[in-house]
Amino acid sequence: MALVTTSVFPPEENRSLMFGSMALCGSCHRHLGRFPRGVGGVVTWLPWREEPRDKASQIIKHLGVSCSATGFTTRSDIGPARDANDPVDDRHAPPGKRTVGDQMKKSQAADDDDEDLNDTNYDEFNGYAGSLFSSGPYEKDDEEADAIYAALDKRMDERRKERREQREKEEIEKYRMERPKIQQQFSDLKRKLAEVTEEEWLSIPEVGDARNKRQRNPRYEKLTPVPDSFFAKHLQTGENHTSVDPRQTQFGGLNTPYPGGLNTPYPGGMTPGLMTPGTGELDMRKIGQARNTLMDMRLSQVSDSVSGQTVVDPKGYLTDLNSMIPTHGGDINDIKKARLLLKSVRETNPHHPPAWIASARLEEVTGKLQVARNLIMKGTEMCPKSEDVWLEAARLQPGDTAKAVVAQAVRHLPQSVRIYIRAAELETDIRAKKRVLRKALEHVPNSVRLWKAAVELEEPEDARIMLSRAVECCPTSVELWLALARLETYENARKVLNKARENIPTDRHIWITAAKLEEANGNTQMVEKIIDRAITSLRANGVEINREQWIQDAEECDKAGSVATCQAVMRAVIGIGIEEEDRKHTWMEDADSCVAHNALECARAIYAYALQVFPSKKSVWLRAAYFEKNHGTRESLEALLQRAVAHCPKAEVLWLMGAKSKWLAGDVPAARSILALAFQANPNSEEIWLAAVKLESENNEYERARRLLAKARSSAPTARVFMKSVKLEWVLGNIAAAQELCEEALKHYEDFPKLWMMKGQIEEQQELVEKAREAYSQGLKKCPHSTPLWLLLSRLEEKIGQLTRARAILEKSRLKNPKNPGLWLESVRLEYRAGLKNIASTLMAKALQECPNSGVLWSEAIFLEARPQRKTKSVDALKKCEHDPHVLLAVAKLFWSERKITKAREWFHRTVKIDSDLGDAWAFFYKFELQHGTEEQREEVRRRCEHAEPRHGELWCAASKDIANWQRKIGEILVLVAARIKNAF
Repeated sequence: MALVTTSVFPPEENRSLMFGSMALCGSCHRHLGRFPRGVGGVVTWLPWREEPRDKASQIIKHLGVSCSATGFTTRSDIGPARDANDPVDDRHAPPGKRTVGDQMKKSQAADDDDEDLNDTNYDEFNGYAGSLFSSGPYEKDDEEADAIYAALDKRMDERRKERREQREKEEIEKYRMERPKIQQQFSDLKRKLAEVTEEEWLSIPEVGDARNKRQRNPRYEKLTPVPDSFFAKHLQTGENHTSVDPRQTQFGGLNTPYPGGLNTPYPGGMTPGLMTPGTGELDMRKIGQARNTLMDMRLSQVSDSVSGQTVVDPKGYLTDLNSMIPTHGGDINDIKKARLLLKSVRETNPHHPPAWIASARLEEVTGKLQVARNLIMKGTEMCPKSEDVWLEAARLQPGDTAKAVVAQAVRHLPQSVRIYIRAAELETDIRAKKRVLRKALEHVPNSVRLWKAAVELEEPEDARIMLSRAVECCPTSVELWLALARLETYENARKVLNKARENIPTDRHIWITAAKLEEANGNTQMVEKIIDRAITSLRANGVEINREQWIQDAEECDKAGSVATCQAVMRAVIGIGIEEEDRKHTWMEDADSCVAHNALECARAIYAYALQVFPSKKSVWLRAAYFEKNHGTRESLEALLQRAVAHCPKAEVLWLMGAKSKWLAGDVPAARSILALAFQANPNSEEIWLAAVKLESENNEYERARRLLAKARSSAPTARVFMKSVKLEWVLGNIAAAQELCEEALKHYEDFPKLWMMKGQIEEQQELVEKAREAYSQGLKKCPHSTPLWLLLSRLEEKIGQLTRARAILEKSRLKNPKNPGLWLESVRLEYRAGLKNIASTLMAKALQECPNSGVLWSEAIFLEARPQRKTKSVDALKKCEHDPHVLLAVAKLFWSERKITKAREWFHRTVKIDSDLGDAWAFFYKFELQHGTEEQREEVRRRCEHAEPRHGELWCAASKDIANWQRKIGEILVLVAARIKNAF
């Protein structure tokens, strides 16, 4: 017996590859596996993947048992060789097995199925695709090896799982971008279908028929009525003779007087029918009668059962059919299965209440109400102590029967509260309800639910008497104690609450009710003491003080009007369970939460407590001041600001808020005195200097404003101070003084763009175009990133007709300031104003590519589109800039242009809520209300605008910063901007 190895790799690859040879059996030449090249003729088994340890023994077994150790036969034993076409011995063999060759093919195919050792199934590196030892037994070692390799494969897969999934996701996204779905390609067209009117839809032509002419125009059978003569003729041709030759009757035979002959006086083979006797003609009268009879039968089958009705009532017929439709909406087979299962449950365990309830509800759902009632009544017999079964039976039964069922249930379950409540609900008379509930309280005196139901039916005096009995029977019910306290007088209520505290020492509601009682009777000094005692007593009784619950109780007290109790609760619990470094942040959040819940006194109490703990925190004072400004009175705001500036004298904004409050109230001297005190606390403060100048200029004290600005320029020179000085002289008409001050300011602050802008605008106002251009150009050299300067220079060139120059300036500005939406917007508008709409659309596309999240560009892009495409564009804009005020304003204008008034108003509200500082939104909103709103709506918009004090917006700034409008109030500017708006969108 020899072991032959055949090399499968060239010699130069022996160093790099692990497996160098393949083992074959020397006798049968079967492949036994792949072996490495041994040293000294020793062959070692090194499988590529770990095979079971007894594979070597299987090789030996094959070599020893299957080849040399088995007996052999010779040709004399098996007979001579047979040809492939010779028939087999079995003469009844099926087709395909009747020759020797067929059976050899079958056995060879079976061997191939066992082991496919063909060269096409062999790989140089991995070997054969199947296991060489697949026919061997699968033992525990094999299972362990497979489990180890499965774990390794899983681990290796997990290592690359995230990267693989990410790569697959990117490939899918890339594929979707290159080859979008049909649904995505036509999404914009689908959205446009909403704009198609009914007339347009009906006018769409029908789709052409692609079939050939013969299929489109089939030749229908032409049915022509056949004349009666046709039937008569054919009847005669095929008629049987009904008479015999007289000579036959003469010699006897057929005409006999006995029955049985063909021509007998009795009915026989030829009965009167459609043919008249003795003739071959049709009886058309009988055909008509037969037709009428058939028609009557069909009509009677579909006619209604109402007597005397001879036609079908379509409405009643459909209603009758609708009543036959099952309401459960399930498959009828599922219903049958469920019914069978529930029946099995009932028979297996007849004392199981849910089985009866489920069976009854199944029948109820399928529309078999009577069956359901019968089942549930059977259930009450089998489960008389089940409360749920009795309640289900009462629910399914009609009124009077349900009362009888409940009465029977009470006899079996006299302590069931739910059955008593159900019995009371079944009664329609108040007195009967009271009688049932009182009877129930005799059997179940400690049920809080029964007492509450009984008390609700009584008058206040009777209810008080019943509650006094109820708290005796249920001393641990807080609700009953509090209800009794509300019905008692002040003195008796105090006694009731004291008793309640003795019986229930762990409930906070009793203490809070006691504090509210004292506040309602004017004893406010006791409120604080009661709340403090409540905290102490509850802690002594082991109750954890839940801060969130107490704050919620305080908010309820605030809404109920108990202000002192609410503030006392807040002061008592606001600091519980908070780390010291988190106090300020947490308290500010609590205050905002209270404001959101409309609990203003709670928020005020939180701010007051926070200011006691942080008296020198400017941010807390500022939050409290804004709260009073928005939700309080002017007196409360001024009182708070006086305390604020006493604790934070360096906080300029607090001084300015106080001065502005006095100024708005018309008390100018008080505002001056506050600003004077602010000067003492903050000498040389720019904000306070400018506030004083504004106060004087707004009250027409121009000389005092000039002196203040001159003093400010000498003591606290800043760019803003110089700018305000230039503007004051400019608006007052002193152009020379304004120019002189501007030149002086530019010597010190040449990098302040507003000074260059003012210089150019003054020159432009005097129609000195060259000087204005020079001023803008010099300013851009010093401030190349100032967008307003680029816009002013471009508009100056456009104004004098230099369109090409304006376009070049804007292109240069975009190069120096990339991704600037304002410059892109001006470029688009420049082309649009020049009448080049195609170029404007191209520029807008480039702008949206560079600034995809710019709301101002998207809002302009919506109205660059034609009317049918605007809605689609607005949807795209909202996807990119969902919360941008410019986009929301554009959508509101779009609805306005389509005369959708309600939607437009809703979107205007959204816009001013998201950004109340956008003056253009307020102006468009006011213009909208002027056209479509009432006087109250217009005043509401104007009031909210004055309260918001907007400062930004293209149209708003163009009006508010015009020197002709420098003294106008917010409301006046709103009316002015709204008047300038034209409905050209």
